[in-house]
Amino acid sequence: MTNPTFNISRRGLLQGAGAFGAASLAFPNIAISQDGSVLTVRSYSDLQVLDPAFRLAAPEGDIIREIFAGLATNSVGDEWTWELYAAEELTQEDDTTVFFRLREGIPFTDGYGTMTADDVKFSIERVADPAMESPYAGDWASLAEVEVIDELSGRIHLTEAFAPLWTSTLPTTTCSILSRRAVEEAGGRIGTEPVAQSGRYLMTEWVPKQRTTLVRNPDWPGEPGGFEEIHIVPIEDPSTAELGFEAGDLDHTWTAVSSIQRLRESPPAGGVVLEKPSLAYVWMGMNNFAAPLDNPNIRRAIQHAIDRQTVVDAAYFGAAATSTGIIAPGLPGHRAANLYNYDPDRARDILAQEGATDLFVTLDILNQSERLTAAQVIQANLADVGITCEIKQNDSGTFWTLGDENSGDYWQRLQLTLNRFSMEPDPSWATVWFTPEQVGVWNWERFDNAEYAELHARGLITRDLAERDRIYKRMQDLMEESGQYVFLTHEVTGVLHRDNVEPGLKPNGEPLFGSFRPA
Repeated sequence: MTNPTFNISRRGLLQGAGAFGAASLAFPNIAISQDGSVLTVRSYSDLQVLDPAFRLAAPEGDIIREIFAGLATNSVGDEWTWELYAAEELTQEDDTTVFFRLREGIPFTDGYGTMTADDVKFSIERVADPAMESPYAGDWASLAEVEVIDELSGRIHLTEAFAPLWTSTLPTTTCSILSRRAVEEAGGRIGTEPVAQSGRYLMTEWVPKQRTTLVRNPDWPGEPGGFEEIHIVPIEDPSTAELGFEAGDLDHTWTAVSSIQRLRESPPAGGVVLEKPSLAYVWMGMNNFAAPLDNPNIRRAIQHAIDRQTVVDAAYFGAAATSTGIIAPGLPGHRAANLYNYDPDRARDILAQEGATDLFVTLDILNQSERLTAAQVIQANLADVGITCEIKQNDSGTFWTLGDENSGDYWQRLQLTLNRFSMEPDPSWATVWFTPEQVGVWNWERFDNAEYAELHARGLITRDLAERDRIYKRMQDLMEESGQYVFLTHEVTGVLHRDNVEPGLKPNGEPLFGSFRPA
């Protein structure tokens, strides 16, 4: 096994290969090998933590899913379904009881024995434990306890029916199973060095800003991964990744949304272009802690100042539509329209009534070409109504900590942010990040609304689709009425892969690396 390069501090990860050249020079010709044994894929950010309870971004979840087996996982295809992973049986006995039986003989690495039902109990209850302060505790909001029946089987007991259980909890990395003994010996948390791995792949190397290496787990008792090795290269900018693909350095990448039409019309040699509907959502948020955004009328003026259609058209070259909230079409709670739209005259009137002149705000963004283009249109919109806006570009290692109170005090100065969150196929996975419990964690706008919190809790236990639809529409109304949100787009997902690779993709185009196969 390769000696891993792990001893890097979290704050030191100024990652992302701002230009592909750094990764390409460090690892020339690292795309799929002639015998089909090595797959090289692009990730939009480097890893910062491998703990399922504290992961920061979807790319970390992509790795966690492969090295720490969960009871179930998402299936490849165009429909949101799931399949067994570490479990050989997983059934719902009634509204509040789920029975599981593990595969026999799933080994943990590093001498930690085999996976047991007690490890399942530990892993699930650990996420739900309020003392852990996991931002993903809401995925187990209705958990009562996990009962251990014998070494391999048990029951998950809920306090009440939990609507998202089979969509955004059990098949996701929140339900990754860890070794109780390994985590406890590690002090209760996992950082960037994996311990007691158990999945289809093992992480053997991490070179910050350059590459993460996964190798096929020879002891995995189920269907093996399709490649002997997977090399994951962090490249923040999708346009840069497209150049890497064309140069032969990548086998699979997400593309810039703005590039989809061009790539469809003229795909790179040996390349296949796919377009998938996205559940993700992009918005501009306003932190009501920082002046002048502590004034709700100033926030309302900014809402009216933003020409959402122009922002989206400019950033995505017309390839994406504007959104009406954080919940995508096809899910309960998708709204037909926004409450506050582009009206620069109204924005100017509000600012005049407030006596607001010479306003200055900052807009923090991730250092990507699409985000910069969107930010520049927003900057021009604000200038048109008399507000000066400074754009602040951040690498992903910095950006994803900006509003986190545990990462410093910048959250106090954070004003506007242009943000994008990935999604699972349940509306609660969109709304959970804006609850009062998430203030200072992922709720960077510091939106704190009691009705919203009550509705979120109700939505988790409501199984009637019409009622859920009403609940989540009202929650988005509350967000917009606060003046803290300008909803922009759900994007679309562009995928570019080699014609000798059969990609394993969720319906929204997100990768399932363990399901990639040689074509």
